[in-house]
Amino acid sequence: MWWSRLQVWAFGWVVIGGVVASQNALAQSPPVEPGVKQGTLRPKGGEPTSPKDSRDVEVEALKKEIEVLRKKIETLSKTGEQPRQERHKIVVTSPLTKDVVIAQQYVAKIHSQRHINVCSLQMGYLEAVHVKEGQAVKKGDVIFKVLPVLYQAKLDAEMAEVKLAQIEFGNTEKLFKQKVVSQQEMELSQAKLAKAQAKAKLAEAELGFTIVRAPFDGIVDRMQQQEGSLVKDGDVLTTLSDNSTMWVYFNVSEARYLEYMTDKEQFKEGLPIELALANGRKFPQTGKLGTIDAKFNNESGTISFRADFPNPDRLLRHGQSGAVLIGQKLNNVIVIPQKATFEIADKRYVYVIGKDDVAHRREIVIRHEVDDIFVIKKGLDATDKIVLDGVRQIREGEKVEYEFRKPEEAATTQKDRADK
Repeated sequence: MWWSRLQVWAFGWVVIGGVVASQNALAQSPPVEPGVKQGTLRPKGGEPTSPKDSRDVEVEALKKEIEVLRKKIETLSKTGEQPRQERHKIVVTSPLTKDVVIAQQYVAKIHSQRHINVCSLQMGYLEAVHVKEGQAVKKGDVIFKVLPVLYQAKLDAEMAEVKLAQIEFGNTEKLFKQKVVSQQEMELSQAKLAKAQAKAKLAEAELGFTIVRAPFDGIVDRMQQQEGSLVKDGDVLTTLSDNSTMWVYFNVSEARYLEYMTDKEQFKEGLPIELALANGRKFPQTGKLGTIDAKFNNESGTISFRADFPNPDRLLRHGQSGAVLIGQKLNNVIVIPQKATFEIADKRYVYVIGKDDVAHRREIVIRHEVDDIFVIKKGLDATDKIVLDGVRQIREGEKVEYEFRKPEEAATTQKDRADK
């Protein structure tokens, strides 16, 4: 190509140069001598020559020079190496029929299986805080202690009433045995003793409520009250989360819910339920389906599912967000590599090679996308031959030479290759 351009350029340059030289020669011809007719040349030792004859001679000389240059250019173009654009080999394969597991993704909210408010059961000054924010505690550990002076005094007073009631009951019982007092008086004294004992137990319980203990193993959240604060009955002191197992809630459409209800066996066979975190990575533990709500949300047309995920390393925390990935098995579907397709005006196409080795463009409809393969809904059969590599090099109706690659090799996903 570049030699042809060089030939045209050189030829034009020579022609233009010759014309310019001819014009310059005419413009610089000597002035006419006196007594000599204009347009008549008088060559030395010869007959007079007209200007037209002189121009013809110059043109012929230029033509010879141009012919010499043209031959030199042709010689160079034959001996010079011209770059060639070699086409890559066209690789052809066939669609593959196999079972595929696809992942349906749902936005999810993560909750602890137990998340409670830790409240004060008695009024008083917060005497001591025995934990720090974010600390893990065991069941029964002391978290807070309310100043117990008033409740201790109340318990002491009630215990004194119990002792007095016991003395009165003892005296009444002796008199009853001596038949000094009636049966009714003895029972009344016994009732007073029971009442005093009940009040003492209540005071003892109230004193015990001044010590706040962890009801289960968990993680302490932010402190709502500081040491020395005056707290009232029911004031929230902190929250406690049991993160050993996390409950992940997500909403499922009515159509997907019906698919699940008609094919529950897939989940019993161990199809994975995975959790994708906010950083794009998958949670290392797989979950299982927990519960389904009793009713649909009529406004959104969805129903709430819950998946349970073990959380041994306590990576997940209450209130996080993520995405649940539920596997669904598709049996005997047609798949092709994504690189075998191309897009025109929001439609997907492939090149199908006919029996005469001629490429024809065909529209396809994608059902699902899994890694780097497409699950085909319609447009291809397992017996078709499609262009795998070199899609951009061929045109509609072009006859191609190709090499065939087995569909098992062509349709291997990146995940399958990594597993190997």
